[in-house]
Amino acid sequence: MIASPPPDLELAAFVAGLGVSSPDAPQRWTPLSGGVSCQAWRVDLADGPSLCVKRALAKLAVTADWRAPVGRALFEYRWFETARSVIPDAAPEPLGVDPERGLIAMTFLNGGEYRLWKAQLLAGNVEVATARDVGARIGAIHAATTGRQDIADRFSSGDIFYALRLEPYLLAAGAARPAVAPALRAVVEATACVRLALVHGDVSPKNILVGPTGPVFLDAETAWYGDPAFDLAFCLNHLLLKCLVVAGQAAALLESFDALASAYLECVEWEPPAAFEARAAQLLPGLLLARVDGKSPVEYLTLPAQKNLVRAVAEPLLVSPVRTLAEVRSAWRRSLQAANARGEL
Repeated sequence: MIASPPPDLELAAFVAGLGVSSPDAPQRWTPLSGGVSCQAWRVDLADGPSLCVKRALAKLAVTADWRAPVGRALFEYRWFETARSVIPDAAPEPLGVDPERGLIAMTFLNGGEYRLWKAQLLAGNVEVATARDVGARIGAIHAATTGRQDIADRFSSGDIFYALRLEPYLLAAGAARPAVAPALRAVVEATACVRLALVHGDVSPKNILVGPTGPVFLDAETAWYGDPAFDLAFCLNHLLLKCLVVAGQAAALLESFDALASAYLECVEWEPPAAFEARAAQLLPGLLLARVDGKSPVEYLTLPAQKNLVRAVAEPLLVSPVRTLAEVRSAWRRSLQAANARGEL
């Protein structure tokens, strides 16, 4: 192994404190893509396991001024612990955390066995079974954590969820699109007051590995004890958006949308499924709009026609909410077909 040192002494001390390797054993640190919210490294140890080490950023790496407490690393660590208590292989094994410095370590999952779902989708490899498994797993984690005051007490992270999700996604989109700002504020207020289950907060294909025994969820730094409808809507949102860029796979992506939603809704026993679905259907248009007009727009929607289609679907649904996810999907499909017929995409 060709050694490469830790980027700084803080990281070196953190890994040494994990006790998984001797202090003088060679290490190789390889930078990973940490997205906009953190720095990340793969750490190969000569006498220990390969690790993933993350350091949360106080100011996220976007153009807008977007800040959040680095102590969110603690809630990511606790989400991994809790999810693994429900489904042992649904998350990496957490190995250590330093909330004060925003550091977390976990097992590194080898790319030979684990494939990033986002990469598969963008390459046109759309497997409906994967979407169904994602819905079933996140639904099972929600079902196992509903009504659990002990878990709620460990996730006093509403301020972080607001700073990382409600304000930069929904309220920022409202600031950019004043006509629907009141509707988006209403969605935020309704979401913020629900306390039902342990929410991941970033169930996105970029944070899901397709492993040999099922999906593995990463990057839980927005974990919050709140409205599980957020996780469902957040993930379904990405399947709709990718219809705009994955050539020839819109039908398979919409079938995946239905499969994920159906598998998830089969898990909903903590409240009437229709009430739950109505909240998800109201969140979804706001999240669609957020990914073109919020502080974290998706990088693959670059054409004005693509962004305008998102707005054309999302804004009427915000003003006149529907109660089922199928209605949102149908509105999206109609607009997509019409735009393609006009040669706009």
